Amino acid sequence: MKYILSEKYNKKELMEKQMGPNPIKLEEELLKNSEITDNKIGKKLTVLDLGSGMGVTSVFLAKEFNFKVYAADLWSEPEENKKFFKSMGLTSEQIIPVKADALNLPFEKEFFDAVVCVDSYNYFGRDEKFLDEKLLPFVKNGGYIYIAVSGMKKDCHSNLPKELLLSWTPEQMEYMHDIKYWSDIISKSEDCEIINISEMQSNEEVWNDWIKQENEYAVGDRKSVEAGGLKYLNFIKIVLRKNK
Repeated sequence: MKYILSEKYNKKELMEKQMGPNPIKLEEELLKNSEITDNKIGKKLTVLDLGSGMGVTSVFLAKEFNFKVYAADLWSEPEENKKFFKSMGLTSEQIIPVKADALNLPFEKEFFDAVVCVDSYNYFGRDEKFLDEKLLPFVKNGGYIYIAVSGMKKDCHSNLPKELLLSWTPEQMEYMHDIKYWSDIISKSEDCEIINISEMQSNEEVWNDWIKQENEYAVGDRKSVEAGGLKYLNFIKIVLRKNK
């Protein structure tokens, strides 16, 4: 696809804030023609950016869709993100950084119209109880969850290709699974319905944006990407709606 909105953010200082395959492009595809970006409610939506990292996805949500965004991440520092958001022309009314563990979110129940989670759900969402017990209580009835998760075209953990092992250990690969795996996990939820689980178009392009970076993690990932490892990998789009 053409990432028309993401091109505005194709700047060195923003690309250096990536913590994995280009999260802005992933987010643009994830939300293209979505229920929340085609907002017929007529009110400003409050959205949780779960696993927001250094905040580039949160900036994208606030600037492109006029959401009120809570940027929640366990590993980034809110004060640093606050400075970044201010430098991007956003106020504390538009975007709020929060240090938060996905397993113990510090918000009021039914606070968010939607949750967006790009390339981090696989770190905490593999527990089949996570959705109903840890995340959905904070979403309004009828609200949405949008997830873009790094995955596999077909689970191959019993015989991992040598291309993938150039960059990642078998333990690290346990965080990546295929569509069937995620469908099985999420279908156990009693509190939401599955709107869509499908393979995303984003793969090679977002990975190539990532391995151009010079941080140690991107450099380490180059070995598998350059050896052709992406033929085994994909990104998976998951859209859920909380039961009313």
